[in-house]
Amino acid sequence: MTMKPDIRIGADQLQERLEGLELLFQKEKQIPGTWNYQIRRFRRHSYWTNEDAGYFHYHVQQGNVQENYMELRFCLIGNAYCAEKAVECNQCRQQASRTCEQKIPTVDVLEFRFNHAHLSQLVKGMKPATVTDDVLHFRHHTSFSRSIPLHTKMRSVIDTLLNHSYVDTLENIFINAQTQILLLYCMEGMLGMRAEELPISCKFLHNEADRDKIARAREILIEHIGDPITIKELSRKVAINECYLKKGFKEMFGTTIFDFYQNQRMEHARYLLYEKGLSVSEVSALLGYSSISHFSTAFKKHTGIKPCELLIRN
Repeated sequence: MTMKPDIRIGADQLQERLEGLELLFQKEKQIPGTWNYQIRRFRRHSYWTNEDAGYFHYHVQQGNVQENYMELRFCLIGNAYCAEKAVECNQCRQQASRTCEQKIPTVDVLEFRFNHAHLSQLVKGMKPATVTDDVLHFRHHTSFSRSIPLHTKMRSVIDTLLNHSYVDTLENIFINAQTQILLLYCMEGMLGMRAEELPISCKFLHNEADRDKIARAREILIEHIGDPITIKELSRKVAINECYLKKGFKEMFGTTIFDFYQNQRMEHARYLLYEKGLSVSEVSALLGYSSISHFSTAFKKHTGIKPCELLIRN
């Protein structure tokens, strides 16, 4: 795939336009050795004319792998922020509260940065046909930027990130999972394909009910982050046989059930250790490990460092 020159498409102009706007809501996460994100919602003025936009930035620094990263940035208008509920309430969504004083039109900016070490873990289970291999492994030697087409599925993920009801640790688990799906959709877009146009190899996934079952299975895995569940139990909960569950999950989300679940556990462990300040033994117990050594081994395999090292960095 031929890459465009390193031009930070629209990012600088966007930042200039945001200056002076009232910040209504901000959420961010900064943990060493992982992905970082920032979500900001600004009060939109009537003179704001920019259209919804997405940007992808690939940064590579020869001889210094630690400085390599990818960044996704999205700017959306047309949403409403409910000052009372801190999200877009149902009335706002249905436009049933046009005169509601709590309904504030917004400019929403979401930014996600993935470093080299973190991406190397994420791409292990992805299907080669759905990712740009040289980019994800930082084998493309020139930095570049390009716009990202915002298709329906991508907008849906962004909408859930802006309007969910999770808090504290559950919020971290949810945002981590949704962000990985967003990255997958963006990489599919890098290949010039819209997610809804990708061929479905599993014929049963043409059935909407079966797709819903697979999506529900993913939700259950997230809900059981500290209470491991077997594939057999999972298949029973969503009423689909194990073979279909495993094939459908890989088809829809680009990774195996095990890899997805293990990734969520380790990223949540990183959050509990670094941001919550829990001890290694506490995190090990919360995530359902039978021993601290098993947890430490799994954590180091995923992150490249021991859990205690992350505590020292905090």
